[in-house]
Amino acid sequence: MASYLCRALNPPKVHNADQDWVRAMLSQKARYALHALIVLAEHGGNEPVQIADIAKDARVPRKFLEQILLELKKRGIVRSQRGRAGGYLIGKNPKDISFADVIRVIDGPLALAPCVSVTAYHKCEDCVDEATCAIRKVLLAARDATAEVLESRNLAQAVVTARKAGWA
Repeated sequence: MASYLCRALNPPKVHNADQDWVRAMLSQKARYALHALIVLAEHGGNEPVQIADIAKDARVPRKFLEQILLELKKRGIVRSQRGRAGGYLIGKNPKDISFADVIRVIDGPLALAPCVSVTAYHKCEDCVDEATCAIRKVLLAARDATAEVLESRNLAQAVVTARKAGWA
């Protein structure tokens, strides 16, 4: 079932003057979170799924998954049920959980620089004038394009895609 899950290595962060704010790529942690959420969305949210089953189906190390699910639980993306038959459930309708929502919870802002972030804006330390900064204009366009794609894709669509491909 989980053969569609990518196994790319966790890419390094890019060093810069703004305290490693810029990411080179999507983190492995965010990919694990998306994989786990697709597994939960596939189950439909009616009955809790035990963490061992999520880890197995999503091919995510269990210890790492526990940390990820706690972060997602704090934001209401998943919920947990205690007890013998307990586990995790999707916290919202999968169509209401965009890839951007998940990535922002796990990796932080989508933007490549703080001066173009919608959720964590601050002026770059080395910036002379944001209004005329050629770098900022390019990064703003990249942020807008990235956000448009990631905000328009949701877990429900990912489940449909996985099922059509025979992965779910």
